[in-house]
This record gives sequence, C-alpha cells and structure tokens, in this order.
Amino acid sequence: MTVSVVGIGGSLRADSQSERALRIALAGAAEAGAKTTALSGTDLVLPFYDPAVPDRTDAARRLVDELREADGVILVSPGYHGTVSGLVKNALDYVEDLREDERVYLDGRAVGCVATAAGWQAAVNTLTALRSVTHALRAWPTPLGAAINTIGTKFDETGGCTDPNVPTTLRTIGLQVAEFALSRA
Repeated sequence: MTVSVVGIGGSLRADSQSERALRIALAGAAEAGAKTTALSGTDLVLPFYDPAVPDRTDAARRLVDELREADGVILVSPGYHGTVSGLVKNALDYVEDLREDERVYLDGRAVGCVATAAGWQAAVNTLTALRSVTHALRAWPTPLGAAINTIGTKFDETGGCTDPNVPTTLRTIGLQVAEFALSRA
C-alpha cells in the first residue's frame, strides 16, 4: 500500500534553506515508499485564514485537499523572531477547515517537525512551536525533530549539506512519518 506524505514549509524566497530541508525530509519519506507532495513558497501565499469566509482560493483548496488525503505531514519552518513564520502558521490555520471531517484536523497522523534559523535560540524555539501546534492538531510529532542553525549549516541545490549529519537526520524524519503512516494503513 502507498501512503501519502505532504510537506509544508519554506519561505517566499525560492529555493530557501528551509525549502531545501523540506525536500530532503520528503526524500526520506519517498525512500520508504510514500507518495510525496511539497507545498512551499508561493504555494503557501494564501489569504489570511478566516473561518467565516466559505469561499477558498484555488491554492487554499489545494492545501486543504492535500492535507485531507495525507497519511502523514512534514512541517519545515524558518524561525522568524523565535517562532514559526507567518507563511507556515497561516497555512496551518487552514487545517481548521478539516474540523468536521471524519478524521478531524490531523488526527492520528505523524508529523515530522523541522526548524531552520540563523541561530540556535530561534531554531529550538521554532521547533518547539511546531511540535506544540502538531499536538493541538491532534497529530503525533515524530520522535525525531530537527533544529538547524543555518549560520553554520548550509544546504546546496543538490540535497547536500555542509554538515553531513543533517541530511541523514532529515531523511530519518521523513522515514519516521512514512513508517508511522504505513503502520496505520
């Protein structure tokens, strides 16, 4: 059986460090046999979430539909001022549209959490925030998460990294999401 893992993250800068980290984590899920979808950058440029507005843009509908069908999720956020970026937080607010689904929010799904930031304090605080949001959405954060200090760690365009341990960690997070999803399928 094939499971679906949706990755959400990145920044508005094309090919940002957080988007590169997302691709590596999704590669780990794909290595485990998952079908993966990345929603990043301009995919996440959405109107501010408003539950009173029933009509969604095409991009918002796509996000909600992908999450509705997902067996697992990977979240990667840059750390802005010590927490999740507004781009990622707004995307997560759209999970509220799953409130009346049979699988409410992200209930019972594994979520891998990764934070990238120019400093340890912002990276660790952002990872903690992602794990807290994951719990609030009724999901299971994977045992392994990653706080990546991009002052000393840089990703290249091909999936390489100045710290060879970081891609291994990111692929392991993707693998954990896929394995959890497969165990529940």
